[in-house]
Amino acid sequence: MCIGKRIKKRRKELGLTQVQLAEKAGIIQQSLQKIENGTTKTPRNVQALASALDCPPEFLLFGIGEAQDGEKSINSNVSLGPTLKAAVPLISWVQAGAWSEISEIKEYDADRYLCPVKCSDQTFALKVHGVSMEPKFYEGDLIFVDPEAECIHGSYVVARLDDNNEATFKQLIIEGGQKFLKAANPNWPEQLIAINGNCTLVGKVIFTGKAL
Repeated sequence: MCIGKRIKKRRKELGLTQVQLAEKAGIIQQSLQKIENGTTKTPRNVQALASALDCPPEFLLFGIGEAQDGEKSINSNVSLGPTLKAAVPLISWVQAGAWSEISEIKEYDADRYLCPVKCSDQTFALKVHGVSMEPKFYEGDLIFVDPEAECIHGSYVVARLDDNNEATFKQLIIEGGQKFLKAANPNWPEQLIAINGNCTLVGKVIFTGKAL
């Protein structure tokens, strides 16, 4: 069952119309209609809908957990995951390279994903491309990047080299005062890239979601 069907089922259990639920959640009825019929697959207002429906957001998103009236999910052998903290925009690698110059991305310009860990308002998501970070990260994996998180030795970071408008994803290595960007793939031809003032660390990877 998808999120739209779970919302519709729960709404009917509570005897609410679409208009009533939309009013309780602080959204317009047309938006709710699109969520319930599956047109909107990743709604940004899950927390508000969950509160209006008296259930945890995980119940709507994944069908796990328990509603306030005691109804348990059919997947009762699955435990709750981490609490979802914020909806962050999925951006392109070119956009990530210029992130420090981007003041905002309007909500209608980007898909949004719920980040399961604490993060700043500047956090964004990227989809991994290429094989330079295998076998730890694979093509299509989702990474959440926080520009306000501290980048230290061993951190996985998104960086921009001054001669390239596009960002890159590597591990930060700091040894003897020297900084390097390291590929995780042992077969990658350029294992280490020395950075000496020619690189901007865009942000630290704070969470990873595996592609399905």
